[in-house]
Amino acid sequence: MTFGQKSIIKFKYDTMDSIILTKLESIEQMLNEQNMLKKEVLTFNETAIYLEVSHSHLYKMTSTGIVPSYKPNGKKLYFNRKELDTWLLSNKQLSKEEIEQQAANYLIKKGRVKL
Repeated sequence: MTFGQKSIIKFKYDTMDSIILTKLESIEQMLNEQNMLKKEVLTFNETAIYLEVSHSHLYKMTSTGIVPSYKPNGKKLYFNRKELDTWLLSNKQLSKEEIEQQAANYLIKKGRVKL
């Protein structure tokens, strides 16, 4: 086998190794995310990932009381995942259809429209 052939084979193995490592890292990340969804209490880092925000933004939201958090020892921050879900789903933006239905109900209630 020539030096060129050995180089090609080594390149193919290096490429395959790189692809395998990338896939393994992806699988590891998915497993970590699944495990996070099973936990009731999340750490600060887990919460930043869960909410898809930066650490500085999450700290700002906790220091201003925007997001519900716990500080049992006065140092580390913890978060209840169910409370985070409730917080995430607050301030619903109504669809056009829901707004129109509310307007129609209002007019009916006020007696301005007769059925």
